[in-house]
Amino acid sequence: MPVEDAARGAVAVPARASFWLRRFLAFIGPGYMVAVGYMDPGNWATDLQGGARFGYRLLSVILLANIMAVLLQALAARLGIVTGRDLAQACRDWLPRWVNIPLWLTCEVAIIACDLAEVIGTAVALNLLFGLSIMVGTLISVLDVFLVLLLMQRGMRALEAFVITLLGIIAVCFGIQLVAASPSIGGILKGFVPSPHILTNPDMLYVAIGIIGATVMPHNLYLHSSLVKSRSYPRTVEGRRDALRWATWDSTLALTLALFINAAILIVAAAAFHGTKYQNVAEISDAWRLLSPVLGFGLASTLFAVALLAAGTNSTVTGTLAGQIVMEGFLHLRLPYWLRRLITRGIAVLPVIVIVALYGQGKVGDLLVLSQIVLSMQLPFAMIPLVWFVSSRQKMGAFRLTPLWAVLAWFVVLVIVGLNVKLLSDALF
Repeated sequence: MPVEDAARGAVAVPARASFWLRRFLAFIGPGYMVAVGYMDPGNWATDLQGGARFGYRLLSVILLANIMAVLLQALAARLGIVTGRDLAQACRDWLPRWVNIPLWLTCEVAIIACDLAEVIGTAVALNLLFGLSIMVGTLISVLDVFLVLLLMQRGMRALEAFVITLLGIIAVCFGIQLVAASPSIGGILKGFVPSPHILTNPDMLYVAIGIIGATVMPHNLYLHSSLVKSRSYPRTVEGRRDALRWATWDSTLALTLALFINAAILIVAAAAFHGTKYQNVAEISDAWRLLSPVLGFGLASTLFAVALLAAGTNSTVTGTLAGQIVMEGFLHLRLPYWLRRLITRGIAVLPVIVIVALYGQGKVGDLLVLSQIVLSMQLPFAMIPLVWFVSSRQKMGAFRLTPLWAVLAWFVVLVIVGLNVKLLSDALF
């Protein structure tokens, strides 16, 4: 959260002489807040389509995206812990204004695209569980501002506990579905091996880039670089090194949970729908309707809808925090949480209302996948400044990236930029 709030509600860290587990537990939280963005409703749409249409073949993309996410989130934590600045503040302090304004605008676009996925996910979940129309569910999603305000008032640990609880619910729901689906173990293992066919098949590439956009979310880099400052540890070289180690473990373990959930969604979809007359299923609501009869497990559809509602609710909390961090960091402008939330949610609600009014509920899945493509397109605008900052001796001192890690970080940037260029060229030519 913003620096002022983090300072007031800092989480105490036991002294270095304390048992290592106590120290690690003090740092657990920010990684799971960030992991929410890696399993939000946008991931569901891309993973569902990927599994239903292409079987297990895109598991390698989920794994690749998760590895890149682990690296980038570790870099975001490094920036926040070493410099005391989040990524937005670093951009404001170290980049010229003519660069800052476009960076801020692209990040706002990414947050709105993420918010769009949350709106659709929440609305669909309410429709599946309670029979509310997508239009009504979309309008109800605006009221989540009150949930966010309630959690904000209870402090950082309450926020983290709420998020981790909902993540646990999602994991249990998909763990049960995974067992019920009885997927092919050989097919899963083969799916984790990258295939060149992904690059030569435009339809598969489109979904693959959607998976990357849904997994490596640009606003999460801003969020993580700020949240790691909420721990009260000595601001010395040794204290920062210790904090960096635990923060990296926190985010790596949290993102491993995200890998399991994303892979489980794709595997369940592949086992249930691929190679059947349902393999073109694209809408979350269609998948919900078909899961129980196809798997022969009566609770499958209910678990699916409960997990979707938990994912949409969780994303609401972290999306609000990220929006506040970005606005305060880039512009030094702070709006009340409720006002900030109403603005971004209101903008995200409009395209859903228009699409539902013009085409009905059947097109919201396509809108969900498109939102993830938009997120992928925004990624370079967050990654490039981050990697540049943490590679700088002037800004990071002894904590700057070693040449090997710097090369690896820039390689990740080039891969994502290259995939985006390939997608655009296929779409235009």
